[in-house]
Amino acid sequence: MDGFRAWWVFLILIYFNTFSVLGQVGFPYCETFQGNDTQSNTVFGADAQLVGNVLRLTSNEEFQRGYVYVDIPFSSIFGIKASFEYFSYGGTGADGISFFLYDANIPNFTIGGFGGSLGYSKRNQEQGLAGAYLGIGFDEYGSFGNTGEGRTGGFPGLVEGEAPDAVVIRGPGNGFTGYEFIAGRRTMEAGPFGLPADQQFPISSGGPGTNRVTDPNQPGYRKVFINLEPNPNDVGYLITVEMQFTTAANNSRLISIFEQLPYPFEAPENLKLGFAASTGGSTNFHEIRNLIVEVSNDDGLLDPEGVDFSDKASCEGQENTYFITDEEVVLPNPNSQIRCLQFYASLDDIEVEEADICSQGRCREENRELVLPEGTFRASGEGGDFTFFPNDGFTDQSVTVYYTITDSYGKTSEGNAMTLVIQESPDPVTLQRVDGEESQDSIRLCPEEEIQLEALGDEEYERFEWYKDGVLIPDEGSERLWIQEAGTYEVIVYNRKNCPATSNPIFIAYPDFPIPELNLPLIGCEPNQSVDGLSAILDLDLERFDYRLTKDDIELHNEEIVQIAESGTYQLETKHKDLDCYGPPIEFEVLIYEEELRADFDFEVLGTGIKGDADGGIFADDTIQFTNLSDERGIQWEWNFRPGATSEEENPFYIFGERETFEVELLITDENGCQASVVKVISITKSYRLMFPTGFTPTEETNEVFVPKYKGIVEAELLIFNTWGELIFQSNSLNALGWDGKPDGVLLDAGTYVYRFNGTSVDGESVKESGKFKLIR
Repeated sequence: MDGFRAWWVFLILIYFNTFSVLGQVGFPYCETFQGNDTQSNTVFGADAQLVGNVLRLTSNEEFQRGYVYVDIPFSSIFGIKASFEYFSYGGTGADGISFFLYDANIPNFTIGGFGGSLGYSKRNQEQGLAGAYLGIGFDEYGSFGNTGEGRTGGFPGLVEGEAPDAVVIRGPGNGFTGYEFIAGRRTMEAGPFGLPADQQFPISSGGPGTNRVTDPNQPGYRKVFINLEPNPNDVGYLITVEMQFTTAANNSRLISIFEQLPYPFEAPENLKLGFAASTGGSTNFHEIRNLIVEVSNDDGLLDPEGVDFSDKASCEGQENTYFITDEEVVLPNPNSQIRCLQFYASLDDIEVEEADICSQGRCREENRELVLPEGTFRASGEGGDFTFFPNDGFTDQSVTVYYTITDSYGKTSEGNAMTLVIQESPDPVTLQRVDGEESQDSIRLCPEEEIQLEALGDEEYERFEWYKDGVLIPDEGSERLWIQEAGTYEVIVYNRKNCPATSNPIFIAYPDFPIPELNLPLIGCEPNQSVDGLSAILDLDLERFDYRLTKDDIELHNEEIVQIAESGTYQLETKHKDLDCYGPPIEFEVLIYEEELRADFDFEVLGTGIKGDADGGIFADDTIQFTNLSDERGIQWEWNFRPGATSEEENPFYIFGERETFEVELLITDENGCQASVVKVISITKSYRLMFPTGFTPTEETNEVFVPKYKGIVEAELLIFNTWGELIFQSNSLNALGWDGKPDGVLLDAGTYVYRFNGTSVDGESVKESGKFKLIR
């Protein structure tokens, strides 16, 4: 057969990577859910978990939800048949379990609404199962068969009431559309939608305190058989649902719930299946196990037919990879593919297909590898690809094995012969640069630089195949290759027996020029002082890159760039350490000040010209005006009057509030970030001042109130006495400190009076003073 291909390791990698994405396709599929693991295509989520040799979809707790789906497409052409055991027990009877089918072409699995929708139908604002085709609910609580929570259709006359203990079929849907009620059977009632009295049983096997029943002979056992038989007279299927149940010990029964019920909805080309379960305010354990999925119309399937292959080449001492395509054999069943290969030393060793459906369609592990004196055959886990590794010493000899193919419906061919001729392999080949450098894993080049690679070995090679990034380079058949593009290069050489040897790969890179991140312009604030140019390179990396800075006849490299002595516009170039080519130049602006930035300021008591004791002294509560006298280049000012007291105004005001000597600092900043500062000392030596008049004239327009003049006083008490020592006036407020000579509104006689003053200064000093004064009329 000309289509039978031998692709050696290098080429087959592409095929492996492509095929592995496709995954397993077809029947039969068996999942016991027993043990601590499942098949890789069995996906479960939400509250579902493996427990005690079952898949538990929900525990008997409130508002649980769980689901599982088989991420394998099953062809819909011949129908689908499934069986499984379920266990519903240990709670107060809600909600139930659903079995569903959905379009395998849906890119992302999305479960439907839970609660009474059982993970299949829409529910209020929750969308239904994406791409849903069929949903069968085993409903304990009774909501799956009504119109509650936004579901479409239900048992006739039910409206939103409950229909507990029911098996309900809902139709196709997507999002918020569809999922219509198709049919239902109430398993604990008689009538047109019920069962005969002798066939009735509850969906759940028991209430609180009950346990899982796994023995078919014990009350509480449940098993479901679903058959979707293609409808010969219409689109869709004829649905049969049977249930095995036990309500009395040693009396397990099998009854029909639906018998060839027409389901007139065209099925997608491929389907996937799954289960879901939920609880609400009422609960139950919901569990499944021993799922079997197979073709409904098995009699309509034919066995595939293999072909004999002979005198195909293999090369000694290396793994030879081959694959048999679907086109090279006979696959009579529609849309079928090769699922797997099995190898045998003779036709007599080929085993008759077992009656157990779960054994059919499965490549037995012991038949996936066949060890012979001449070498070892190994079948891939999926598809028609396999490998043969010839042992040393069998050059120019042949080896014959027998194989079977199994298709995606689980049908297996009778067996065919395959003969391979073992030929001598070439010596190893080395790929390296023509310039004689030792072999390298990778080579880095400057842009537009070219090199030549050559294949070196210890024998004459008949043919050379060059590959870039795994793709054959056309029209290149010599032992040398010019390289002008980045990529991974390999060469496969063939000896006179047409056996290959694959070289070591070499990765050729044309790295981009490094573009440094710069913080420019670079400013030198100190006149006649050099600046560090490397500090302006934010992503500086002297271990990986080289730097070159030039201007006129100045050229600085790497560490030399820390000493830039002139202002001006330089050119910065960067290159990789291992290459000789610099990248494009970048302007690098340097500014070194010719004149130093200067800070200065002056101060005085606001509006007085007082700057210290020589001018009369500064009081603690005086407002000090500060005036900036700094360099005009300054654009920011930071005043520090005392710890925690600052200002950013150019000419601020400040009250110190206590007697003390303060060092006031002004820090200025210009537009380039250069700074200068100055510190000046301010002495606050005065706490308060207090002066009393010697008399007052209450009958005149001026000097009509006896009141002291003060400064720096924050609390005050004024007491007035007559000469007999009697208190005639008292004030405790700075705002009402004066005396008008009129106790009780009547002006006193002229004469001498006595005052006493008690107060507190701004810095907490106690102030006491007394004396005499005259009231003049």
